Amino acid sequence: MSEWSVAAPRKLTFDEPVGELQVRIVNGTVNVVGTDEGSARLEVSEIEGPPLIVTHEGGTLTVAYEDLPWKGFLKWLDRKGWRRSAVVSLAVPSDTRVEVGVVSATAVVSGIDGRAEVKGVSGDTTLVSLAGPVRADTVSGNVEAQALTGDLRFNSVSGDLTVVEAGSSVRADSVSGSMIVDLDTAGGPTDIGLTSVSGEIAIRLPHPADAEVEANTASGTVSSAFEDLRVAGQWGAKRITGRLGAGNGRLKATTVSGSIALLRRPPTEDGPWAEEPQDAGPATGGPGAPGDPGDNSGSGPGNGATGAPADGTTDKKVL
Repeated sequence: MSEWSVAAPRKLTFDEPVGELQVRIVNGTVNVVGTDEGSARLEVSEIEGPPLIVTHEGGTLTVAYEDLPWKGFLKWLDRKGWRRSAVVSLAVPSDTRVEVGVVSATAVVSGIDGRAEVKGVSGDTTLVSLAGPVRADTVSGNVEAQALTGDLRFNSVSGDLTVVEAGSSVRADSVSGSMIVDLDTAGGPTDIGLTSVSGEIAIRLPHPADAEVEANTASGTVSSAFEDLRVAGQWGAKRITGRLGAGNGRLKATTVSGSIALLRRPPTEDGPWAEEPQDAGPATGGPGAPGDPGDNSGSGPGNGATGAPADGTTDKKVL
């Protein structure tokens, strides 16, 4: 085993193979990028407080504090230990399995083909161009993801989830965080399951879509841009049900008091979030932040609250 104690800015290169990466920091930033190189590189550009312990053993590279274990990470609340900070950047082979844990820190993971897992007590996470399965667990940090081709699993208390060009499988659970999911299912059935207590949910499906749909809210509002789906319920509980295409996939969204919007991606567009036509009307407002009140017309996330435009159609059913 090789070990280093890093108490000042430093660069390290690891010639021995790295198949797994584990990073755990408090405050600061973690950047992990996958490369085609066989070696791994580490740069600690800023550090305050206790040193980071770097170990390389049996193909596993670890960059962490001695008092911050991975097990029980989300319950680590030693505020005296928060008096530390580090900015860490790593380049590893793209097929590396990555585990990142952050407390009040920002995490960015990109270009990884292996399994990626991120845990955050607070602090935002960005995931870009990941091909393997992804799991993100947060307490209050937000997660933004783009161009994922593997399965995504997300759990949060109050953090928001925003996914652009998601793969065919997304499972997410949150208490009060909002969820915005833009699907890019080029082949393969859709498998979407989103659950929230009070957070808003917006899902944009490709055209043509292929899924059995069931969306429920106990007291929120619902809206649908698909004429093939049934919208039921006038007071209290509301539902969107039906089949899109052959119904090979599955889409289920459930919330207690949050709103649900099902949006439709146009057949062709330049980007994942196209500019909204000027005459689309108030029910398909332009980009906005999750939870934005929009125009308060009662159409839920599809009404300027999610930043996910519909497709300019006027056949949206709203309750």
